[in-house]
Amino acid sequence: MQSPPRVPPRFVPTLTEVVLPTVALETPQTLREEDALAAGMLPGQPTPSLGAEPGTETVHQQTLQSATLAAEALEDQIIHRVMQRVDLSLERRLKEAIASMVLQQTQSLVPRLREEIEFVVRQSVSDAVADELATRSPP
Repeated sequence: MQSPPRVPPRFVPTLTEVVLPTVALETPQTLREEDALAAGMLPGQPTPSLGAEPGTETVHQQTLQSATLAAEALEDQIIHRVMQRVDLSLERRLKEAIASMVLQQTQSLVPRLREEIEFVVRQSVSDAVADELATRSPP
């Protein structure tokens, strides 16, 4: 028994179309035909040494170079935007994490601080009482 095709939830993005870069769609054959039309040749005419023309290679290299530069510029823009978003999110989350750790450490210090303060106060009172008793003693 074959089950019906599953329909994804509406919040799940699905791939509906494959988009290839324009440079990848232009094969060398397509570029040669375009060069031939630009040179005034008809598509049915033979092109004796079109592949060996020095200008054809230069056009291909320039096209690939400009496509590479455009891709690098787009990549840089995307990286910059992502880094900005990460920076904002990271700053907020770090503040929350640090505040939580400071609170935990402060709460663990309270009992020890109380013990130390109690010891210091007892010692101070004891010393003050001992000094007062020493000055009040008749000679």
